[in-house]
Amino acid sequence: MIRIVPLKFQQAGRQYDFNALSIELDAGDKVIVETDRGRAMATVVLAPREVPEDQAPEGLKNILRIATEEDLALAETNAAREKDARRYCAERIHERQLEMKLVRAEYAFDGSKIIFFFTADGRIDFRELVKDLAHHFHTRIEMRQIGVRDEAKLVGGLGICGRELCCSSFLTQFNPVSVKMAKEQGLALNPTKISGQCGRLLCCLGYEFDTYSELKKGMPKCGKKILWQNRECEVTSQDILRQQVTLRDREGSCCCVTMEELRTGQATQPVEQERTPGETHGNRLTRSRPQRQEPRKPAGKGQKPADQPAPEPEKPAEPQKSQANEATEGQTKRRRRGRRRPRGGRKPGPSTQGE
Repeated sequence: MIRIVPLKFQQAGRQYDFNALSIELDAGDKVIVETDRGRAMATVVLAPREVPEDQAPEGLKNILRIATEEDLALAETNAAREKDARRYCAERIHERQLEMKLVRAEYAFDGSKIIFFFTADGRIDFRELVKDLAHHFHTRIEMRQIGVRDEAKLVGGLGICGRELCCSSFLTQFNPVSVKMAKEQGLALNPTKISGQCGRLLCCLGYEFDTYSELKKGMPKCGKKILWQNRECEVTSQDILRQQVTLRDREGSCCCVTMEELRTGQATQPVEQERTPGETHGNRLTRSRPQRQEPRKPAGKGQKPADQPAPEPEKPAEPQKSQANEATEGQTKRRRRGRRRPRGGRKPGPSTQGE
């Protein structure tokens, strides 16, 4: 049996398995290990576990020792030296006018080399820059180009949710993210809302993608024509988490129907107590908006109107006009509506008539 322990070299870096030998370790302990790039300090992620020798990974390296106070002091000294190295390298990049952005400078644990992380759009000729850095620091220099997502992981920060970036807090590797994940969850395809600090799509879009894809199976798509309560309706929207769809009939009335109701064909919601006369349980489509009132027809002879309004107070009777007075008023109105004569007193000519 081999005791294997997972280690990480950064806060949210990848985990690597090492042989713990007979050293007693707990989660969070600092240890010194031997890697392909030299000695380094790592953090224990979980307690060691025993694995058969035939199931152990190939090329398993051993843990040298638990980090001492001297090792911790050396790590703090290297962290302080990294700031000066980054500042000097940024000055040399500005002087040589190189189109590259310096992200971080990292010292090896034993001080044998310095690693400079940078981003650039294409290939950069930094041979002269390396000569300047090697002459100043008198150690081996390594330039490593990274992507924008790796830059956000190293720099860190806060996301649009107000919490620390996932890539710099707990994500150990980047998974592919596509716009399809945002469409499946019904999110607005606004680049400013679905992009992270790195300018790429948010990593959290993939957290609930599988759940949304599973819940969306069997739901009618928007624009599909379905038959509900003997009416042809169109699906206008979906509520995936509530398992509901919004239907609209030809008259423009809308209602929300659950998927269980669509499968059974019957409404399971309780019938409202206050309903308009003549409304049945199948007429839920018309409840979303008030019904249009039709003009009332005058009641026939011998029939009593259904809804007779209350009698209004009587107004004083106006004096009746005689037929002669009505004729005189009619002639006066017609004369006023006639054509106007020009101010000169002349009659309008044939060319001006009708204007």
